[in-house]
Amino acid sequence: MAAVEGSASGALEHARAHHAVHYVNRVGWLRAAVLGANDGIVSTASLLAGVAASGAARDTILLSGIAALFAGAMSMAAGEYVSVSAQSDTERADLAKEKHAIAQQPEVEWQELRNIYVERGLTPQLAGEVARQLMDADALAAHARDELGISEISTARPVQAALTSAATFSAGALAPLLAAVASPSSLALPVIVLASLLCLALLGYAGARLGGANTGRSLMRVLFWGVLAMVVTAGAGRLFGAAI
Repeated sequence: MAAVEGSASGALEHARAHHAVHYVNRVGWLRAAVLGANDGIVSTASLLAGVAASGAARDTILLSGIAALFAGAMSMAAGEYVSVSAQSDTERADLAKEKHAIAQQPEVEWQELRNIYVERGLTPQLAGEVARQLMDADALAAHARDELGISEISTARPVQAALTSAATFSAGALAPLLAAVASPSSLALPVIVLASLLCLALLGYAGARLGGANTGRSLMRVLFWGVLAMVVTAGAGRLFGAAI
């Protein structure tokens, strides 16, 4: 009997551990982190490549990189905060509307929830019982999750998104900036490009591993857009630098 109970307990613990490793649990911070780091590398490296291709002095290249780091980090933080706050405002408005509807028309809201479960494959009787029990436990949470699609995983967190994006942008921007610091003016362009592509490859690999995605596809994606951005900006720098 003890052995059976121990086996059942072990199976339960294994199930809990398995449940805890779903990649979707990381989507909130992973999206902001990958976006911030990728933008930090690509935008700063592209800017530095454009300035270096124009024939600018080393001090000018470094000053441009420092300005790009601070301006980009603040821009990412502000942009993420504003956009995610707008999502959060919408979620709150929908939840307030749903809460009022539950208080005023609980039976109608129960029917809505039941119909959702019927559409997902439950029999009307079972769907009604599930809807009733979930509403008795926490009606607003049930409607938020199954009617509105709002859950703990997808809930908007403006401050978290802003801080994550700013920090990861700064970390990404440091790579091309340090490459510029370590190289003479004559070699600045190739060193910046190579260092940035290496960091983009590492970012693409890490993001794919953390998100459970295909690493090859992720690497090709980040490298393609990184190379394109740097080539276009370096070409513009060369063109306008020669014209000036």
